[in-house]
Amino acid sequence: MTESSAPTGRVLAVASNHGYWGIELAAPVRALQQAGYTVDLVTPRGERPIALPPSTDPDFVDPPLGVRVTTPEACELTRSFERDPWLDGALDLRTLIPERPYHSAPEFLRRLEEYYRQVRATQERLAGEYDALLLAGGSGPIVDLVNNQRLHEVVLGFYRADKPIAAICYAVGVLVFARDFNERRSLIRGKHVTGHCIEYDYHDGTGFVGTDFNMGPPPYVLEYLLADAVRPGGVYHGNFGKETSVVVDWPFLTARSLQCSCEFGDRLIDMLSHGLRRYGW
Repeated sequence: MTESSAPTGRVLAVASNHGYWGIELAAPVRALQQAGYTVDLVTPRGERPIALPPSTDPDFVDPPLGVRVTTPEACELTRSFERDPWLDGALDLRTLIPERPYHSAPEFLRRLEEYYRQVRATQERLAGEYDALLLAGGSGPIVDLVNNQRLHEVVLGFYRADKPIAAICYAVGVLVFARDFNERRSLIRGKHVTGHCIEYDYHDGTGFVGTDFNMGPPPYVLEYLLADAVRPGGVYHGNFGKETSVVVDWPFLTARSLQCSCEFGDRLIDMLSHGLRRYGW
């Protein structure tokens, strides 16, 4: 890992183009802005992200929990956030990180060398410009963030610079797959993490903004992926039955679901401003 650079007062936030859960982006971004941080936004296609409809519906009853999970306060914050032109200024992830060439591509070796040159330059630039990386949750990340090779390279850049990487809900899955392409070793091996536990998973109805597609249940059990990725030496904390589950094991900050959004934002500020390195375990 490289030595951390001087603080810049800026954070890079990532949101899906297939729907983010409103409060999971709105709460930490607003907290960071109120604390004096500048937050820039990037999405996989550079398009404005859209809050998932249930995250602005106070009457929505979460099927696994059987209760209304979107509070009137969360709805109001998300609706206000959705009107913010800040969301229109999303950077395009495709312009930041090139696509890794296939082995079957002509002149593969030369192209791969060039790929790594470009990626290294971008990783160093982003880690120099930003103090932390924030990954917003919701069902959308299942589609375009979790297995996004470009985003994996961004995560690796912040990891190598020893800067905070914060993820909530299904965006925590990004940390399972963001690996050095040669070593292929989990970045969270030996770490303490939390994330969407199996009791929170839908049996049916996992949907995405901009499509009519109902995936049914999530295509994977995030709890199992996390529990396997942190071994040996690490621990997955589901904390089912507890209102929130937020875990800091530097440089990672992970949060289980929407109920954790405000605590998630506060702990990221604690990591940035007060050097918090351990929390929640």
